[in-house]
Amino acid sequence: MWLLVGPGILAMLGENDGPSMIAYAADGAQYGLGFFVPFIPVLFAMAFICQEICMRVGAVTHHGYGELVLQRYGRAWGWFGAADLAVTNLVTLIAEFVSIRVGLAYFHLGSGVAVMLGMALALFTLSGGRYWRWERIVLGLALFNGLFLAAAIMVKPHVGTIVGSFDFTPFPGGGFNTLLLLLASTIGATVTPWMIFFQQSASADKGMTPSDVKHGRYDTAVGAVLAAIFGVGALIAGAALVTHNGAGIQGFAGAGFPEALRHVAGSAVGIVFALGLIEAGAVAILTISASTAYAAGECIGVSHSFNSSPRNAAVFYTANIGVALLAAVVILIPGAPLLLIALNANVLATVLLPVSLVFMVMLANDKGLMGPWANKRSTNVVGITVIAFVGLCGAAYGIDSFLQTAHLIGS
Repeated sequence: MWLLVGPGILAMLGENDGPSMIAYAADGAQYGLGFFVPFIPVLFAMAFICQEICMRVGAVTHHGYGELVLQRYGRAWGWFGAADLAVTNLVTLIAEFVSIRVGLAYFHLGSGVAVMLGMALALFTLSGGRYWRWERIVLGLALFNGLFLAAAIMVKPHVGTIVGSFDFTPFPGGGFNTLLLLLASTIGATVTPWMIFFQQSASADKGMTPSDVKHGRYDTAVGAVLAAIFGVGALIAGAALVTHNGAGIQGFAGAGFPEALRHVAGSAVGIVFALGLIEAGAVAILTISASTAYAAGECIGVSHSFNSSPRNAAVFYTANIGVALLAAVVILIPGAPLLLIALNANVLATVLLPVSLVFMVMLANDKGLMGPWANKRSTNVVGITVIAFVGLCGAAYGIDSFLQTAHLIGS
């Protein structure tokens, strides 16, 4: 089990990134404990369904997601999926560096330190030339996502209120567009295109086989449970601000939530939450950059493995470092709309996700690829339901926002 732990936990805890934890904390700060406490575990249950499919396809076929889409559905769709991923990943990576900057701002450190820390971690994890080494380092960092649970315990929440919120009440108030934004951003905090590319490719890179699928499910399930617990932890920590003008907290302005929590619950909580944001951003930079590198190598048709040397997998390593470096440069640009980018990263992921999910289900139903490991009917029903739900939420928010912008409906 220890040998097989990795891709599932990394995908799930990597998605508990800076923007996601800020989104959860913002939900708690604005609405308190209620609808989002049970909604987050439901979303991670959806994520488990998607990621189990990716793991299974990777273990059975020994090929990554982008590579299989190219082979089975043509270069146009393969490159479309890669472009979809590249845009989403770049925006999200910018938000990850912003998250590190927010955490460091609590300790009075600036953007330059955030860039150096993120890039140093990326270079260090790539220096070994082995998938196993990269995975163990990132896995060790990912376990510190538990800092958000520690922050939740430290704000001393009322246990009865937490338990009572599992009836999905109170439902968040506010305008219809605000509700759609909350749903879209929270969905984008749990299921995203990069996770699909990453876990399938990482499962193949790790060398998993059909006999490992059972343990791969355990790995993915453990990751989903931990991510849900830590995500709810961020929500509970943020809920400590609900009676202290929580709705007005700007999570990416200055020290944001850590500083606000320091005033409400003490400096220890602020420190823990700030360190959590640094960890969340750092792990996401490493995993999201890896998913970009896998996609680049698969689409071009060259070596794309952590087990290859930089000389033999130049495209893979260049894409891995290059996309992180590009995102890092953006946060150093004076006047760059970092707040706008960071707050919309999860919404963009939700809008672009359905295409990746459709191909994921199609690959898992391809008997020529999967044989006896193809999707069962029950898995297809759940998978199609997830696609419909994500697509409906993303489309509804986009349409409603457009109609408001065009002044065709009121806000």
